Amino acid sequence: MRFQVLDIVPHAPHPVTGEILSPHTRLQRVVENAVLAEHLGIDSYAVGERHAGEFLSSAPTVLLGALAQATERILLSTGVTVLSLLDPVRVAEDYATVDQLSGGRLEIVIGKGNEDRHFPMFGRSLEHQYEYLIENYELLRRLLREEDVTWRGAHHTPLAAVTTAPRPFAGPFRVWHGSATSTTAVDLAARFGDPIITANALQPRENYKVLIDRYRDKYAEYGHDPAAAYVGSGSGGLFLADTTDRAIAEYRPVYDGFAARDREKFAGETRIGKINMFETIEDAVERGPALVGSSERVAEKIIDYHAAYGHDLQSVSLNPVLPYQQQHEVLTQFAEEVVPLVRQELTTTLWTVEDERRAAGLIDDTKESAKP
Repeated sequence: MRFQVLDIVPHAPHPVTGEILSPHTRLQRVVENAVLAEHLGIDSYAVGERHAGEFLSSAPTVLLGALAQATERILLSTGVTVLSLLDPVRVAEDYATVDQLSGGRLEIVIGKGNEDRHFPMFGRSLEHQYEYLIENYELLRRLLREEDVTWRGAHHTPLAAVTTAPRPFAGPFRVWHGSATSTTAVDLAARFGDPIITANALQPRENYKVLIDRYRDKYAEYGHDPAAAYVGSGSGGLFLADTTDRAIAEYRPVYDGFAARDREKFAGETRIGKINMFETIEDAVERGPALVGSSERVAEKIIDYHAAYGHDLQSVSLNPVLPYQQQHEVLTQFAEEVVPLVRQELTTTLWTVEDERRAAGLIDDTKESAKP
C-alpha cells in the first residue's frame, strides 16, 4: 500500500471558537506539512483546486512549484485538477513546468470538481461539464505526448501545429482520474488505461465500490493490462489518539461543528456526493470512511476497505483547524504506527520498478513487488 496526504486548503473559521488563520499562515503550512510528510516517508503530497467557497487552493500550480523547491523525494500530485474549467494548453504548460522543477516527481489527478459555482466564474456551463472534461482530456493527452498538435473540437478553439513548452521532464507524466458520483470519470480512465482515485469521503463505501468495479470491468474491456489498473482512495478525515474512544471524544467538537455548518449550508440539497451522509462522528467512524481512532483501529479500517476496493493508494487529510502541533503529531503517529501495520498486510507494485509508468523522478525505495 502507498500513502498520500491531500490538502484541498480549506480556510474556514474554527466551528467552535470562530478563529481563523491568515491566508499567509495557511498557505505556508501547506509547504511545511509537505516537508514533514516527506521526512516521515509518506509517498505523495497532493493539493486541491477550488475556485469558490472557503478555500485557498485556487492556484495549485503555484503551490506545487513551492513544494517542488521545498522537497526532494516525495511525489507531487493534485486532488483534483479541475480540467472541465481549464484550457488544456495552459494545463500542459503549467504542469510540465512543475514536472521540470520537481525533477520528474509529478502525477496529477483530473476531474470536473465538486463545485457548481466555479463554472460561471470561468464562463462555462454546468450543463456541459462532462463534455468539457472529456474533450479537454483528449486534447491534454496529445499536448503532453506530441509536438505540432493540430486540433478541432466542440468547445476549444482550433489549434494548428501547436507545441507547448516546456515539455514534460521525461515524457508525459501520469494522469489519474478522480471518481465520486458519475460513470464518466471511470469510463474515461478505463478508455485510456489510466488509474482512478475514488473520493471515498461523503458516502457509504458501496456507492464508491460500484464505480470502482465498473472501472475494472471497462479497463479489461478496452484490453489494457489489469496489473496497471491502479486504484486510490480518499478518506473522511484523519484523527488519531491512543484509544479509539479518546480519539472520538477529542475530535467530536470539530466534527459536530462542521456537520452543523454543512447542514445549514446545504439545506435542501439532495444530490448524492454534495452532502455528508454521516451526521454523527460515531456514524462516520462505524459506517463511513472517517479514519478516527487508535492506530490499530485505523489500520484495520484501511485493510477492511481494501477488501472492498482493492486499492493501492490511501490518501488522508489533516483538519487544518486543529492545533498545528497536534496536526503534526497525528501525521507522525500515522506514518510511524498506521502505515507499517497496513504494509504488513497489503503490498502493491505502484511506484516501484515494476510500475513502468511511474513518475520518472521517483526513487523506488521500497521492496514491495507483489500486488495482492
